[in-house]
Amino acid sequence: MQALFKAWKASRKLYLDLFDTYSLDQLNKIPAGFNNNMIWNIGHIIATQHKLIYKGSNLHGHISDELFNKYQSGTKPTEPVSQQEADELKTLLTSQIEQTINDYQNGIFVTYNERTTGIGFHLTSVQDAFECNNFHEGLHLGYAMSIRKFV
Repeated sequence: MQALFKAWKASRKLYLDLFDTYSLDQLNKIPAGFNNNMIWNIGHIIATQHKLIYKGSNLHGHISDELFNKYQSGTKPTEPVSQQEADELKTLLTSQIEQTINDYQNGIFVTYNERTTGIGFHLTSVQDAFECNNFHEGLHLGYAMSIRKFV
């Protein structure tokens, strides 16, 4: 699991770098031909990690229902993200990892609801969910990297 956590932290650092490189207006911009923006992709990976790991384990997790509902699969941006929400997402990029690793090390993930995800991963355990999460975050990092070329 240590290698998986290391990869996850490296991925999240690349997402964090978007906040340092682009203005809030740029993060919110939806370029022609796209249906979302860089900041939606950031919110989406946070919501998906929550769903894959915590909800899949029948646990509440550490993000609000409001944030989860705004960025879960099937959503898209409906209004620009405020600076306050952008700051929350930026904080969650790192705090979510540390909390989840602590929860994992403390053994709170006891059961898991077996299912196949929308991207075709068959999940039978929280370990599967962590692996799927890293793959999913890589996909959305690619989307964000494409969007950045047009803002």
